[in-house]
Amino acid sequence: MDKFFGNLNAVLGVGALLAIGLMLAPYYAPPSVALGLFQWLHVFFGILWIGLLYYFNFVQIPTMPKIPAELKPGVSKHIAPAALFYFRWAAALTVLTGLILAHLYGELGDALKLDASARLIGIGMYLALIMAFNVWFIIWPNQQKALGLVEADDATKAKAAKTAMITSRINTLLSLPMLLCMVAFR
Repeated sequence: MDKFFGNLNAVLGVGALLAIGLMLAPYYAPPSVALGLFQWLHVFFGILWIGLLYYFNFVQIPTMPKIPAELKPGVSKHIAPAALFYFRWAAALTVLTGLILAHLYGELGDALKLDASARLIGIGMYLALIMAFNVWFIIWPNQQKALGLVEADDATKAKAAKTAMITSRINTLLSLPMLLCMVAFR
């Protein structure tokens, strides 16, 4: 058991197979297989994205000042870059699967136009698009500087860390109404 649970890929693979098995069960009846699959993927990637957003804001950012200087490279050189990889790709895949899902529901155009029938999900989509933009074009480039993944002097690193943190807090703020839009739709 230790070997199996010690292998994240094996755990994810078996979990995915179990989910697919449930999707094929007679009591699982989404309007279509594609709709069921994209709902599941959207929720999975969304949990990964927002979970990491909350990890950064509730755990890593507040804890870093308390970590002794000699231990900080463990976070900045190993943990943060790995978490940021999953964070940014989960953001992109959440948006992509959400757009596909809205299309499959036949409500993508209405949601993007904020028509009354899909206004709430449209607002959630726009909030998610803003948040994903922030991840890819503000947080990630600044984190690369702050973590020393790209060349930057100390003043630039400090400014980049502050910009990334503030933008991450903006995303935390936006995540609350965005999540409401997601769960209240339908």
